[in-house]
Amino acid sequence: MPGEPTIAAYRSGRTGQTRWQKIRKGRQLYLMLALPVLFVILFNYVPMYGAQIAFKNYVVTKGIWGSEWVGLKHFDRFVNSYEFWRLLRNTLSISLYSLLAGFPFPILLALSLNYVRSLAFKKSVQMITYAPYFISVVVMVGIIFELLDPRKGIVNHFIQALGFEPIAFLAKAGLFQSIYVWSGVWQMMGFSCIIYLAALAGIDPALHESAVIDGASKLRRMWHVDLPGIMPIAVILLIINMGHLLDVGYEKILLMQNSLNLRTSEVIDTYVYKVALNSPAMNYSYSTLIGLFKSVINLALLVLVNQVARRTKQTSLW
Repeated sequence: MPGEPTIAAYRSGRTGQTRWQKIRKGRQLYLMLALPVLFVILFNYVPMYGAQIAFKNYVVTKGIWGSEWVGLKHFDRFVNSYEFWRLLRNTLSISLYSLLAGFPFPILLALSLNYVRSLAFKKSVQMITYAPYFISVVVMVGIIFELLDPRKGIVNHFIQALGFEPIAFLAKAGLFQSIYVWSGVWQMMGFSCIIYLAALAGIDPALHESAVIDGASKLRRMWHVDLPGIMPIAVILLIINMGHLLDVGYEKILLMQNSLNLRTSEVIDTYVYKVALNSPAMNYSYSTLIGLFKSVINLALLVLVNQVARRTKQTSLW
């Protein structure tokens, strides 16, 4: 209509409106954006100020600036400590185990649900697999304890029914990582499946119609149509997961941990918690250095895997 700015004018910025007029016009959108931006600033950027205590002998009464600068003293202490290789090995083994075990199952579940014709059955499966995601860590660990209890757990009742002796699962260090990983796969599989279902919904139906005309079976359609369609999403999620390779977390492991499985259950996050908050001599500088070391390694892995994805012509973050 006459007097209204054209598309070319919008693209060139010649709409007759100043920058502040444009901001006022879209103030509702900027207001919605302000809350997540404020959250990121407060909880991601402001804490970076305190990261400098990793290079100091931090004393609470002296404050950050008043504490003595010691450089890489805490880094040398951590790398040369007898716990370093055990912590790194346990953290990497649990994280890689979780990644390898948990990555394919949401894809398989999404591919299977995508070909289910009964809407009621599909919704029921989604609800059942999605529900465990809302269970808190404390409740989840309680369920694990009840299921694996040597005397009254249903798993050991089944083992005894087969004629074997009951097993104290959480007292065996060699079984701890498998219990942790597979309980996590069960809890997160349904939630992760939603992302792939959304990606499958975006695939052009004409590709499936052409495959059916050519006589392709469902397995062939999954392999040649569905998997290539969700591969960009899978690669992006893999890159993001590699950027959190050392972020195992401490809540669930700490609740499942005991003196008998400590050999394989102690990871970097639980060690930082014990050094910083659960020790008679709380060493904030040492624990901060360990956390900073972990973050640097995660950043390096993220950049490395992203570069590999770019070199292999796959989807990348940047």
